Amino acid sequence: MRSSFGGIEISKRGILTQQAALTTAGHNVANANTPGYSRQVVKMVAAEPIEALSLQRSTIPGQMGQGVQFTEVKRIREAFLDKQFANENKSLGEWTVKQDTLEKLEAIINEPSDTGLRQVLDNFWNSWQELSKQPDNLETRAVVKESALAVTDAFNHAAKQLNDLSSDLNDNISVKVTQVDTTLRQIAGLNNEIFRVEGLGNDANDLRDQRDLLVDQLSKIINVSVQEESGGYHIKMGNQDLVEGSTATTFDESVATGAYPSDLNSGELYGLMYSNGRYVDEYRNQLNSMVTTIVTAVNDAHKNGYTLADTNPPTKGGNFFDPVTDFATAAATVKVSSNITDNVENIAASSRTYTDENGVVRVVKGNNENALALANIKNTKYNFDGSGVTKIILNGGTFDEFLRAVVSEIGVQTQEAQRQVSNQKILVDQVDARRQSVSGVSLDEEMADMIKYQHAYNAAARSLTTFDEMLDKVINSMGTVGR
Repeated sequence: MRSSFGGIEISKRGILTQQAALTTAGHNVANANTPGYSRQVVKMVAAEPIEALSLQRSTIPGQMGQGVQFTEVKRIREAFLDKQFANENKSLGEWTVKQDTLEKLEAIINEPSDTGLRQVLDNFWNSWQELSKQPDNLETRAVVKESALAVTDAFNHAAKQLNDLSSDLNDNISVKVTQVDTTLRQIAGLNNEIFRVEGLGNDANDLRDQRDLLVDQLSKIINVSVQEESGGYHIKMGNQDLVEGSTATTFDESVATGAYPSDLNSGELYGLMYSNGRYVDEYRNQLNSMVTTIVTAVNDAHKNGYTLADTNPPTKGGNFFDPVTDFATAAATVKVSSNITDNVENIAASSRTYTDENGVVRVVKGNNENALALANIKNTKYNFDGSGVTKIILNGGTFDEFLRAVVSEIGVQTQEAQRQVSNQKILVDQVDARRQSVSGVSLDEEMADMIKYQHAYNAAARSLTTFDEMLDKVINSMGTVGR
């Protein structure tokens, strides 16, 4: 014989289950705009049925259902899409940093323009051409000096900007390293908390969402692979373990430097280290090679001429620029010789002498051969060897051709970085859209579910009322006939 209270129990289970489903739907709606949130659903199953009690098998047909119950509150998440997102996100982070660095390098070069390095150099060569027209004119010589100072100032300023950019990249590397270390510790803490909560039989859905969001953020900074184990996420960067269970490896700059570029081979941190060690250093080396070649060529030619000094024998021209003593700092330290800045008469424009009636050798002050030779340096091809310390983009070209080659290379690299960023954004957005189609909250769908659960809740409540009225009739009305 079945219990008279069985219907009440079935109705109660229905009310509690539909109430849980309504609460979960409300939780989804409240977090519709929460970053990293995955929608949750209540997994409902039919309660285990019972058979009528009897000494042997009951002759009553079938089993009596016991209503509904929910076994878990499950979050909807696709691990495959998470891995795809991490793979595309690391490349987006890398190329975004590279693009930003290259665009800043383009701004430092400032070519083509009317105020860039090329124009300053043209003014310098043209000043020698003008001096050849009036070799003994002090005002024209002053123009040569000022043009030379403009050249050294331009190189010094470009070198300073490169050093500043390098410092900014190093600062950003420190920031990213700290961010990675903090994120790894947070993930390890969440691993421990999730293990504790789920070990008690509860669902740690919101904690798992927080952990996945941290992994998403981490995947943009460094390349990571994630494997879920019994103790939580096992996170690796290449062959290096970063998080295993509740233990996080200390991530500092020495770890990052040691891992680059074998294990650390993508992400924003890789992009920063690559940009600083490749783009900035390469352009600095190109600049230093150009300065070294200019200083050597101008000084060698200048020494072949004579100054305006009225001495016997005539005074040969000395160094026009201070010689380069350290290739690595050539652009940053180049300057016009103090002999030139102190007295423009020391500029050697003439290459001829004569002997006067007294047998004294004197300079032909109106001669312009050395000034023309210096002006012609502009059109002379040189080997920019980079002192053997770096790859030089062009050998056997003029200074103008060399500068054009450098500008062209950075322009091509910038275009490639922009193309890569554009492509990666599309890929990341596509994968994220697919993730959202699986895990995201649809307000329309949640509203429809809430109405469905509400009707089920009301029906269960109505069923409870019906069983209550039936029991009331049995308890309070039966057996009263004849009283």
